[in-house]
Amino acid sequence: WMTMPQFIDIFTISQMTPGPIGINAATFVGTKVAGLPGAIAATVGFVFPSVFIVLALAKLFFKYGDIGPIRGILNGLRPAVVALICSAGLSFVMLALWNTETLPKDFTKVDLLGCIVLPISLWCIRHKVSVIRTLCMSGVLGLILGIAGIR
Repeated sequence: WMTMPQFIDIFTISQMTPGPIGINAATFVGTKVAGLPGAIAATVGFVFPSVFIVLALAKLFFKYGDIGPIRGILNGLRPAVVALICSAGLSFVMLALWNTETLPKDFTKVDLLGCIVLPISLWCIRHKVSVIRTLCMSGVLGLILGIAGIR
């Protein structure tokens, strides 16, 4: 098992891999240009460089991670990674409660459905309910409350 600092270090390195939008775009363009072979080539061409770089960095991290300057760099990156995660979390909360990713102009126009589903979902995750089950239950709850007219 790993400690939280090790997890944050590995998470920091893993964030260098491409995200789903880039992969989807590469696959789409590859399909449009050369069909299925183009989609495969574009996807592999998009993913491979990042995977190679991350694997090389991971190998270097596990080999030289205890050296003072490397440890200092990683310790300096941790707060930035936490800030990025918190920023994304706050954006999701604002999206759930006010249907905007930025600060709402009117805090009183809150989405009642979000105010009901968000704390229930947080409780489920906090009490080790699986993420898939929590998502399914949240969707069903949203559907029921939406049908009931709660918005």
